[in-house]
Amino acid sequence: MTDSRTMLAALLAALLAALGCGESVEQEQDLARPVVVVPVVVSTLEERIEATGELDAKERAQVASEVDGVVTELAVDEGDRVEEGALLIAVDPEKRALAVANVRAMQSDAQAALAEAERDTARVRKLHDSGIASDSALDKVETGLSRARSRLEATHAELGVAERALRDAKVRAPFAGWIARRDVSRGEYVRTGQPLFELVALDPIQVEFSVAERDSARVAVGQQVDVRVAPYPEESFRGEVTVISPTLDPRTRTLRVKAQIANADGRLRPGLFARADLGVARREGALLVPEEAVLQRADGEVVFVVRPDDTARRVLVKTGLQREGKVEIVTGLAAQDQVVVRGHAVLVDGAPVTRRSAEGGDGGQSLNAAAERRGAGTL
Repeated sequence: MTDSRTMLAALLAALLAALGCGESVEQEQDLARPVVVVPVVVSTLEERIEATGELDAKERAQVASEVDGVVTELAVDEGDRVEEGALLIAVDPEKRALAVANVRAMQSDAQAALAEAERDTARVRKLHDSGIASDSALDKVETGLSRARSRLEATHAELGVAERALRDAKVRAPFAGWIARRDVSRGEYVRTGQPLFELVALDPIQVEFSVAERDSARVAVGQQVDVRVAPYPEESFRGEVTVISPTLDPRTRTLRVKAQIANADGRLRPGLFARADLGVARREGALLVPEEAVLQRADGEVVFVVRPDDTARRVLVKTGLQREGKVEIVTGLAAQDQVVVRGHAVLVDGAPVTRRSAEGGDGGQSLNAAAERRGAGTL
């Protein structure tokens, strides 16, 4: 009887010990946080440098009047194409021609007066050397000679001013282009500095756009660029980068770039919205993870990697491009890593985890259901 009781007590103790061990295992499992894990994807990444901008005239000028007067001739109108040096408008050139003629007459008088003063000076100097003419007489004629020379020089300057006014009375195109706007009419009185025309050069035309800071080192003068505009959606216009700003805009962190495009047919017009494509860069072996795997923390961008022993490792990473829900990881991860995409919001480095799928894992139990059973809260 005593042996039977002893065996029963031993079996009961063994049963209780087994039940206690099971509870301990389950408690350890409950400490592991359920997470969804996906592998890092190794892929070839195609990166396009694209930007938006606006077409602008390479040369643009507000042609203004350089003289006062009445507009007597209007040689062009809005929309006309003109060559460099072509006559645009005349501002009373006849009046300036008369002024030139008057100054030339004054110049002739001054030349004659100078010749007479030179003769008088030579005669008096000869008499002075002979002791006939006094010193004061010589001084007088020499002073007259100096004044005659000054008057002649003054007429030379006045003639130059008059001839310049005559040239300015006929306003000419400073470069070949198109008359974008006319601000004056025949018979109107204009003053110096008053705008007359807006002249733009359309061939070549330029496009101005901005590229992001991360792409600024990849843009160079001479680089080819393809430009598309709304009026010709199926057509691409080839250009070449001609200007790169030496500084970035501190507000937008972008770099200003200009490219030049041939426009012999004049189809491209200033003001058109433009999309610029500076080509494709291919990178082999790029590491990609889902966007939700990357967390923003005070020390930077963080990803949690699951080790083979089912513990989490906190990794500080540097990201690159973002495309269609994927993020490029430039540094921090390896191709064989497994990253957490759900359940990592409150993870800490070294924490135990249980791998789950988004729909169901480990016996079909969903991630949220496992969290609710363990009292883990919403992930």
